[in-house]
Amino acid sequence: MSSSSASTSEGGRLVLVGTPIGNLGDLTPRAVEALAGADLVCCEDTRRTGRLLQHAGIRATALRVVNDHTEEGAVDDVLARLGRGERVAVVSDAGMPGISDPGERLVTAAVASGFVVEVIPGPSAAVTALVASGLPAGRFAFEGFLPRKGSGRAERLTALADERRTVVLYEAPHRVARTLADLAAACGPGRRVVLARELTKLHEEHWRGTLAGAIEHTAAVEPRGEYVLVLDGAEPPAAVTDDAIVAALADARSMGATTRDAVTEVATQLGAPKRRVYDLATER
Repeated sequence: MSSSSASTSEGGRLVLVGTPIGNLGDLTPRAVEALAGADLVCCEDTRRTGRLLQHAGIRATALRVVNDHTEEGAVDDVLARLGRGERVAVVSDAGMPGISDPGERLVTAAVASGFVVEVIPGPSAAVTALVASGLPAGRFAFEGFLPRKGSGRAERLTALADERRTVVLYEAPHRVARTLADLAAACGPGRRVVLARELTKLHEEHWRGTLAGAIEHTAAVEPRGEYVLVLDGAEPPAAVTDDAIVAALADARSMGATTRDAVTEVATQLGAPKRRVYDLATER
C-alpha cells in the first residue's frame, strides 16, 4: 500500500454509486453495501432515492438533495463531513453520477482536498444504448445533452457534422423532435441514427434508421421516456487530387493572392497537408 493510500484509508471517503437506469434488479451487491454504510447519501430526489433504498432494505440513511442548483452549495458541508471521517455516497436518479448528472463538483472538491474518491460501477444509459445500436462502438464520443439554444448549440451541431466517431447524446422526450431536426440540418437527413428509450424497462425500444426517418417516426409516435440518441459518424472526406489543388491555387492567385497566402488558403479550404500544397505551388 502506498503512503498516500495509508494516510487516507481511515479518513473520509466520497463514494460515487451507480444505480439502475430502469430495472431495479440491476442494483449490485456492492452498491447496496456502499449505500447501507454511508453516513450521508447525496441524491437528486429524496423520494426516488428513498424508494431505491427501501427496495434494497436500507433504512435510517440520511439524505441530502444535491442537484444542478444545489451542488455548489453542498460542497463545504460534504468536505466538512469527509474531514470528520464520514463516508458520503453520491447517487443520481439513474445511472452514474457525474455523467450529465450532479457529482462532478463534489468529486473535484474532494480530490483537491486530498480525500479518497471511490466508484461503485453500475449501469450506464450511454454505453447500454451504444452497444445495442449496431453502429461502430470501438471509438465513440459522448455528447450528453446539447445546449438548448444560442451559439453554444450551433457550435456543437457544427462539430457533430464532421465528427467521424459514433456520437451518443441524451435528450428529453419533449425536445427530441427539435434535436433530430437540428441534427438532420447539420449532418444531412441520411445520417444513420438509433433512438433508444426506456432502457432495461418493460417497454424498452430501439428504433434504427436515418435522421429523416427518425423525424417521421417521432412525428407519428408521441415520444415518451428519456432518449439516448446514437448517431453514426461522418464519412471520411474524399481524397483531394493534385489537379484539384493546382486548380484551387490558380483560382487563389487569379484573385491576387501571393504564393504563400494561396498555399495557406488552399490547404485550409481542401484540408490538404500544407507541405503538399506548397510543393505543387512551387513546381516549375
